[in-house]
Amino acid sequence: TAMKTLYIVIGSIVVFFIVAQFFIHRSSTNIEMYPYTVADVVEGIEIRNYKARLFTNVPLANQGYKQNASKGFSKLGGYIFGANARNEKIAMTSPVSMSLGDTPSMGFMVPQAISKEALPKPNQADITFKQEPQKTMAVITFSGWASDATIKENKDTLIAVLKANDIVHTNQFYCFGYNPPYDLFFRKNEIAVVLKPISQN
Repeated sequence: TAMKTLYIVIGSIVVFFIVAQFFIHRSSTNIEMYPYTVADVVEGIEIRNYKARLFTNVPLANQGYKQNASKGFSKLGGYIFGANARNEKIAMTSPVSMSLGDTPSMGFMVPQAISKEALPKPNQADITFKQEPQKTMAVITFSGWASDATIKENKDTLIAVLKANDIVHTNQFYCFGYNPPYDLFFRKNEIAVVLKPISQN
């Protein structure tokens, strides 16, 4: 019957969509990651030691997460997809890093195999290269879509856990995003804050 055929078509579309999401997720996790080791876990919060890495960086206006994410990704994505002096493509890395606060910015980690001197000049004058030093960060992970509300909620939780455990932070917060916009089912986000060295506590 026509209804049975319709159900089969709809079922096939749903199965295809789910399978496609699985392969999208698998391909997005098979890229170079910002390297770290876990030093401790405190009430579900990971204390991570991150290695020094070079980032492409672009400043953002303080317009909220959604607008900033869209504008930052458009500029930095354009650069690594070929909007540079050599029309050269650069491999995507993960996560996309957005600093939070009064002067936000977005950063893409430069693949380790590429030195600062070897990078092509950006077409956009506000894209710069920033060397992030080795640092220790406390990190909370959450799923779904990042927004101003979910960022605030998880940031507040992170602050509360650190305060309860006498762990002193620098108030330098980041939002890490791990998924492309079309990855719908397996979304992962993190709020991270740089910790003060024990000697400065």
